[in-house]
Amino acid sequence: MSNKNADILWQDRDIRFDITPQELQLRHGEIMIDKLEAVEDTKGNSGDRGKLFITNLRMIWQSHSRPRVSLSVGWSCVTSISSRTVNSKLRGVAEALYILTKTNNTRFEFIFTNLSSGNSRLMSSVTSVSKAYNSSKMYRELKLRGAVIQNKQLKVLAEEKIYSKINGVWNLSSDQVCGPVFEQNVHVGMPHELFNISLPYIQMACVKMRDSKFGMALVVESTELSGGYVLGFKIDPIERLQEVYKEISSLFQVHNTNPNYGVHFYIEERSSLMMSEEGPLLDPVEDDIEIVNSDDQRDTFA
Repeated sequence: MSNKNADILWQDRDIRFDITPQELQLRHGEIMIDKLEAVEDTKGNSGDRGKLFITNLRMIWQSHSRPRVSLSVGWSCVTSISSRTVNSKLRGVAEALYILTKTNNTRFEFIFTNLSSGNSRLMSSVTSVSKAYNSSKMYRELKLRGAVIQNKQLKVLAEEKIYSKINGVWNLSSDQVCGPVFEQNVHVGMPHELFNISLPYIQMACVKMRDSKFGMALVVESTELSGGYVLGFKIDPIERLQEVYKEISSLFQVHNTNPNYGVHFYIEERSSLMMSEEGPLLDPVEDDIEIVNSDDQRDTFA
């Protein structure tokens, strides 16, 4: 079984400007956490009132008057968040949110000014969700020979369940028994003192059975984004191998349908508009072109 969407999870690790309606849409598992109706992109679109959407993967700013003018900033790109006094065209001298980012060796800075005076939710929401994202990397990142063991036990994440424990698994890459393999609803875990791995389903490209020089083996491939690893495991007897393949494939499919990115945060004081669950404007917007019809139109080739 393969993950057709394995290489398109870009929302949390990229910065895009004037994004398309398709890119504005929330992907599977992306949750709207907060929405602020009156925010100015003070540096990039000074004097333009817009909306700021905060999700578990990114921030989206979109102009009210020109919905095609927008930007998407993934949480993984954010390097620092602070406040700064700015001179806003719409609000005058005010405290603004100052964000430094980096993507593909290119640095960007963004300044967002909350046009609702006396409302500090812009700073608190962005700061809190950014911290929640950074503290939940185990949900989204492949860990190879990393800190996935605690007190000789596999670390279990919040809201994670262990469905099966498979003993006597042979790691074909190191040609040794790697210990038990744990099938979980967020990732597949393989704790071992010499070789351990935590592979989230988000970073899994495919899982299959394939013939090898050791006989039939379970093969798990990670996405190119996570390194493109190919992991092979021998499980005996063949009937047990087939069972494990079906179990992991089923969990893989379920997680792809409703992925858990691990960012759990709740804003207590939301605006009434936030309760409507209204997201970014996705309808195509006509170009600002005025067409003039004249009765004096003539055929220039007559």
